[in-house]
Amino acid sequence: MHDPENPAHADPQLGVAPPGASAAPRTPPPHTVRAAPDGPPPPPRKQGFDWRAAAVPGAISTASTVLVFAALTWLVTSADQWPRIRLQFFNWDHMVASAPRVAYGFLTNMQVWLIALACIGVWALVLAVIRSLRGPVFAPLRIMVVIYIDIFRGLPALLLVILFGFGIPALQIPGLPNSGLFWGGVAMVLSYSAYVCEIYRSGIDAVHEGQRAAARALGLSEWQTLIHCVLPQALRNVLPALMNIVVALQKDVALLSVIGVRDAVREAQIYTATTFNYSPLIVAAGLFLLATIPMARLADWVNRRDRARRLQIAD
Repeated sequence: MHDPENPAHADPQLGVAPPGASAAPRTPPPHTVRAAPDGPPPPPRKQGFDWRAAAVPGAISTASTVLVFAALTWLVTSADQWPRIRLQFFNWDHMVASAPRVAYGFLTNMQVWLIALACIGVWALVLAVIRSLRGPVFAPLRIMVVIYIDIFRGLPALLLVILFGFGIPALQIPGLPNSGLFWGGVAMVLSYSAYVCEIYRSGIDAVHEGQRAAARALGLSEWQTLIHCVLPQALRNVLPALMNIVVALQKDVALLSVIGVRDAVREAQIYTATTFNYSPLIVAAGLFLLATIPMARLADWVNRRDRARRLQIAD
């Protein structure tokens, strides 16, 4: 029987030699973990680019998109009335003949859009700042801004264009312009400023209250705090939403055609009235798409960049 206290009965499995026997070199078991060498571990092996994994999703999406559009094209062109629709709306000769006049009218759309965009940005910011002022002395101004927003945000833009474009010039007020183009642009500015003011105000309210407290602790006044601390952060927060307003305004400028402004839509209507062909409207639609689609993609890029920035701040 094995006795662990007696060295004469040493267990060979424990690596202990009996008395008088020569000690054999002890070898580590095969599962012994060796010490890691000094220094950083080697970099992982660089894997090659898997063309199959990258090409298969793209090929599937391309094939499905082509299949869907091919099915829609077949559905439209196989209709019984498609030849008449093609002659009335997609007549190449009428498109070419009306393109210069429609393009000249589209320049009017772009001019009104740029001027109205600048006026909306400034006027809406003034309204948002007034509504964000604190203190009982500013209560009448805040009430006036709220009434303004409720009125012009509640009325359709088309109705405002008609009222301003036809109503104010009919008053014949001395010193005021009688141009329908001018008052139609004013109507667009007043309508969109109500929406943009609320966007600005949401950005101002999103700034943490600690930012205001820190600015006031540094000795800044209420006005200085708003200009130098709150507004820069608010404008950066609402930039993606403002990009969508820019795209919407670019389309709605065409509403001025209802008061006789000779923009792209009105020029297309004049040509249609003389030829009874609607192809110029397709030309006008194409021009608006050429202007709005890049702006829409820019708005998407701004949204993605803003989302990535917010995720970095959260991490």
